Amino acid sequence: MIPIHPLDQDPRLTLPALEEGDFYAFHVMIKPAGAQCNLDCAYCFYLHKEDLLQQGKLPRMSESLLEAHIRQYIAAQTGPEVVFTWQGGEPTLMGLDFFRRVVELQARHAKPGQAIANDLQTNGILLDDEWCAFLKQHRFLVGLSIDGPAALHDAYRYSKGGKPTFERVMAAVQLLHRHAITFNALCVVNRLNARKPIDVYRFLRDEVRPRIIQFLPAVEPVSFRAVAPGYWNPDELPVSGSPRARPGQPDSVVADWSVDPEDWGYFLTRVWEEWLKRDFGRVFVDQFENVISQLLGRGAQNCVSGQICGKALAIEHDGSLYSCDHFVYPEYRLGHIREVHEGDMAFSERQQAFGFAKYQTLPAYCRGCRYLQLCWGECPKNRFVKTPDGEAGLNYLCPGLKKFYARIVADRAVFLGRMGMSTGNCII
Repeated sequence: MIPIHPLDQDPRLTLPALEEGDFYAFHVMIKPAGAQCNLDCAYCFYLHKEDLLQQGKLPRMSESLLEAHIRQYIAAQTGPEVVFTWQGGEPTLMGLDFFRRVVELQARHAKPGQAIANDLQTNGILLDDEWCAFLKQHRFLVGLSIDGPAALHDAYRYSKGGKPTFERVMAAVQLLHRHAITFNALCVVNRLNARKPIDVYRFLRDEVRPRIIQFLPAVEPVSFRAVAPGYWNPDELPVSGSPRARPGQPDSVVADWSVDPEDWGYFLTRVWEEWLKRDFGRVFVDQFENVISQLLGRGAQNCVSGQICGKALAIEHDGSLYSCDHFVYPEYRLGHIREVHEGDMAFSERQQAFGFAKYQTLPAYCRGCRYLQLCWGECPKNRFVKTPDGEAGLNYLCPGLKKFYARIVADRAVFLGRMGMSTGNCII
């Protein structure tokens, strides 16, 4: 057993009292290896943090910081379950001994009656039988990154030497199935695979066979390596639908691999049609389950489509806590867990303001939109275009999102009928 390093006593939590029946809960994505990765995916939004945050050649979370995080994270939450999410970069670079220590420390600091869960987002390259035996034994939920059939996956997901990775990822798929490990497939929808929605969906459904399919739009402004979200010059933002607000155009505001807004709407709509016709109630697609929940007035299941955000933070290998995984920039650094208790930062006035700004800063164009309660402006990191009347702060994906939501609403009688409900149950 690796010895535990002694730590100074945690600062006292200063969170205000709650009413009976309420509890404190938040989520933190942990970056134990910083931005370091064994792949060199073209569209990665995190690799540049190595330079931006001056992480050095081998960023690693120390054991003392690991224990500080585990202890503070558990202490600050009073709900029935605490979920640890391990991301990167590539978290498996930490090695199995690190994660063996993780579960030891979690068991040591867990509260009576409070469940501890772990999930791990990985490219799958380092997985082998030993890794899978551990993940199975400790019930880790695995998220595997894969972008579709070989030609589409390998277009942007390649090794440091520029070699394709599809076959290695599919080997990981077979390992996960052989060990009966629950896993999700995370597909980044980019400028290329967005035009092949049925090919991508059927491949994931039939060949990868994950528990959940998640689609994530690849969207970053060209300045993302240096300019933090929300710090764009509003005078330089293009109007939605104009040539500069689309990838591949001269002086485009987005990186070339970003999904086109219209293609994002096309992709989601075509996959929805296939899913509703053939797979409703059988295949779990994250976006579809989420929007149905919203239509029924039961709230969003993820932060990007919720009215507020701010309860999904990120901690770097050095113990610095940031407002969000997509806001790991100096401007959004909340502090260090050695100096301020993690729970106090998570529920600080500054972080609350970050979360409420999601809807407080919406342009009038969004506030008057029929689909406001399904979208809420999507993720603030993507609000770098102007509305048709020139107001800054519109989401880059807006045209595609509108097309998708229009189709969902048009089909609501179909899927509600299969659920034994009527359109009268819908908020729209």
